[in-house]
Amino acid sequence: MIAIKDDIRPGDLSKAIKRLFDLAGRKIASLKESWNPDKGAPVFTVKGEYTSRGWTEWTQGFLYGMPLIHFDVTGDNSSLDYGRENTLAVMAPHLTHTGVHDHGFNNVSTYGNLHRLMREGKIEENAWEKNFYELALKVSGAVQAARWTDLPGNLGYICSFNGPHSLFIDTMRSLRILAVSHQLGHFLMGEQDQRISLLERLLKHAETTIQYGIYHGDGRDSFDVKGRVAHEAIFNLKSGAFRCPSSQQGYSPFSTWTRGLAWAICGFAEELEFLSFLDEEEFQGVKIGGIEGKNGFLTRFQTTAEEVADFYIHNTPADGIPYWDTSAPGLIHLGDYLNQPADPYNEHEPVDSSAAAIAAQGLIRLGRFLGDQRYLKAGLTVAASLFREPYLSTDPAHQGLILHSVYHRPNGWDYIPDGQKIPCGESSMWGDYHAMELGLLIHRLSQESYYSFFIT
Repeated sequence: MIAIKDDIRPGDLSKAIKRLFDLAGRKIASLKESWNPDKGAPVFTVKGEYTSRGWTEWTQGFLYGMPLIHFDVTGDNSSLDYGRENTLAVMAPHLTHTGVHDHGFNNVSTYGNLHRLMREGKIEENAWEKNFYELALKVSGAVQAARWTDLPGNLGYICSFNGPHSLFIDTMRSLRILAVSHQLGHFLMGEQDQRISLLERLLKHAETTIQYGIYHGDGRDSFDVKGRVAHEAIFNLKSGAFRCPSSQQGYSPFSTWTRGLAWAICGFAEELEFLSFLDEEEFQGVKIGGIEGKNGFLTRFQTTAEEVADFYIHNTPADGIPYWDTSAPGLIHLGDYLNQPADPYNEHEPVDSSAAAIAAQGLIRLGRFLGDQRYLKAGLTVAASLFREPYLSTDPAHQGLILHSVYHRPNGWDYIPDGQKIPCGESSMWGDYHAMELGLLIHRLSQESYYSFFIT
């Protein structure tokens, strides 16, 4: 269980965040100099050097989003130029990519950050450029919402890249593209000019995830523990019936892959913030799973966010860095591992620092939203661990920023160094990006200038 630091404050991490962004600038410069775009997008490091892995192009937005966040905190114009120029040059195919559930990762991280920086006055206002970013976000939100599977009972979901039968927990964090597109006044046009609300699809996807991707301790099956998540939910496309939980990257369908848990924590916390900002009138006529009205959806999201956050706090080692799956078989050899700091160099199971970076942001956002210091300080405790060795990458020869990230343990894609028995010492695009986004969030909190993905 996380040993939450009761006296920790956002300002306590100022020096660590400055160091994080100093190092990030060097890592970004290294990638800028060495990466060949013909290889696709960098995904994770092998022996300290970023490599690609063809599965789905979901990390390119992180590559060019990182320099935009770096500019936000440091004012480094070379980072702004790098992120902005490459967003224009290479990100357009992601706007119309109909085959993935990743629009909220790729396009909010690039076009969304640029739009936000202009709104906040961090970059000069230019009407045409702003309109360009807004058009990109509108299109991306509609294309993402079109990747849709209807279910009985007025439910449905954005299907994963596995196909129309598959609902991923990851998409809770990617839903933010529908939120931004909706805020910009956009909607999806369907057959016979049917006007489809992006807000309603966001709410339907979230409710379907709550019912089938997250456990609530009500006896759904033998492994029903409140706050646990399944990576994937599988449906019968002919009847719309839920068939079973599944997992692509976790240990089993009946265990909790911790990065999936982190996506849920961050996604529900962010969407709580977004929904609370909307007017009551926007929820009129929307009834999903028996939930209706702004307060009804806020209550549903809040209850779920608290469940997944509590599960993370209680099933993560004392320093807040989780092992890659809460039921990974080798954990039995680590003794009382939940009451001591995680050991990334152990011989049995890898940790996943990227899950910590994602979850910490969700915990902080949830704590601020609820006015609950326990969640806020839990997130800060995780960040304090993440922003120092052995997780912070200080070696100038290593291109990664945050070490000990794991991509796909079941497929064996992660590099195991000589002399080690498990993957360790490597980084991922999503881990580095979310660590920087976490740093930005805490930096803004210490300045009493909150950072949100949506338009405030």
